[in-house]
Amino acid sequence: MLGLALAGGASPLSVFGASASWSGGDRIVAVVEDSVILESELSQKVFDILRKLEQSGTPAPPEDVLRRQVLDRIISEKLQLQMAERVGIKVDDETLRQAVQQIASRNGMSLDQFRHALEAEGMSYADFTGQIRDEITLSRLRGNQVTSRIKVSDREIDNYLAAGGPTGGGSDGGSEFHLGHILIATPPRASSAQLQAAYERAMRVTMELQRGGDFKRAAVSYSNDSLALNGGDLGWRKAQDLPGQLAELVLQMREGEIKGPLRSPSGFHIIKLFGVKGSGDHTSTKTHVRHILLKTSEVLSDDDAKQRLLALRQRLEHGEDFATLARGHSDDKGSAIKGGDLGFVEPGALVPPFEEAMNKLAVNQLSEPVQSQFGWHLIQVLERQQQSDTSEFRRAQAREALVRRKSEEETELWLRQMRDEAYVEIRLDGAEAAE
Repeated sequence: MLGLALAGGASPLSVFGASASWSGGDRIVAVVEDSVILESELSQKVFDILRKLEQSGTPAPPEDVLRRQVLDRIISEKLQLQMAERVGIKVDDETLRQAVQQIASRNGMSLDQFRHALEAEGMSYADFTGQIRDEITLSRLRGNQVTSRIKVSDREIDNYLAAGGPTGGGSDGGSEFHLGHILIATPPRASSAQLQAAYERAMRVTMELQRGGDFKRAAVSYSNDSLALNGGDLGWRKAQDLPGQLAELVLQMREGEIKGPLRSPSGFHIIKLFGVKGSGDHTSTKTHVRHILLKTSEVLSDDDAKQRLLALRQRLEHGEDFATLARGHSDDKGSAIKGGDLGFVEPGALVPPFEEAMNKLAVNQLSEPVQSQFGWHLIQVLERQQQSDTSEFRRAQAREALVRRKSEEETELWLRQMRDEAYVEIRLDGAEAAE
């Protein structure tokens, strides 16, 4: 359920043999400014990546290639965490608890059940929460350093919509493309020799792929993109959500085709089109919903809250009035005075566990108790309405897509610049050098 168990029960470390084993004898494999990376940390990360590659069916690259790719990711994360500490970004315990609660809820578990599931699969709960804290920290840092500085003008939105953005005029505006991406990065102020070396490497990778090489394995082996260790999988994107040059290429590609290298300020790009989905109808469904919320506390455990909601659900099934029970029992004071009524809500307006449960309900159907970071809910859908997307909604979508596109471009450049300006000393076997 958590995606932590190994496929077929085999240990991915066996792919690399005994040399990949995580031993107690530590040595320093890299120095990153004022901190170090130990052999044990690298080996554990390699283990984790191998497990994910095996689960996704992606062939693992040679040991030395994967170790260097994983080490590069750790170095990047170390540099970002050091910067976050310098600028005072911290994640408080309550924010962390809510984030872990959301993950547990998506797996259909309480926090206690989730903790036991992690431990049963050999993962320390403290290590897991530490990883989540780091992920939140990195997200906030990127928002602070990159996303907050990105501006989108009304003219850019107009051009996006005219070119086929959400419900825009372009013939491919609603199509989605499943893409793979490999980046052969270049420094921000690359010399002619550096550019030529990167281009030749990108050409070699492209030719290898066009001769039938595995794209995901090549991404893990060669790509400098932040998604390299995920096989370079960008997921499903609209063409308008991609940088301009990539969007132009994608619209001309056939499924399975590989294009590149394509030059950009961050380096040379290679892309593969895995699949295409047709355009949708651009309508959305508003849902009229009401709920009863019970918040957990020191005196009300998860199990107690769930049992209380089950008792209320039984009373409703025997004919008692939902609004009356909501006024008397719901801890959401804003909606309780209205009988639990949240009114009509747009898609994406509610937290994911609540919305997922709500979308599965028929009109007038009562849910089972549903857990979110706010507590436990009993949900009832009163009606649904189909609506055409308004002009304001389409422009908001366009703005979000443009911000996302610019953010991805700027984040790659920011990460490369941070790495280039930092003191990094690599001490892997046969690769001891300061960068």
